[in-house]
Amino acid sequence: MVIQKAKESAKRFRQELKKTIGASLIAAFGLVTGLAWKEVVEIYLDTVLSAQQSKLISALVITIISVAAIMLISKITSNPEEAEKK
Repeated sequence: MVIQKAKESAKRFRQELKKTIGASLIAAFGLVTGLAWKEVVEIYLDTVLSAQQSKLISALVITIISVAAIMLISKITSNPEEAEKK
């Protein structure tokens, strides 16, 4: 009985650890990608618009892309069993 509970607990721990490591890696790659694209978008917009307008539009575009990516990643990485509980 105790051994079975310990095995189940260890299995849940491994699953949570994998999920946490995966989320951390996704966040890290997302940060690097976001920083790279931010510079590209700003350079392009600087050639088309004034400096103030390009900063504003750049921030809006990057925010929209980031929110969409976060929603997509959350949907992909969510556990179907947890979604049914809600």
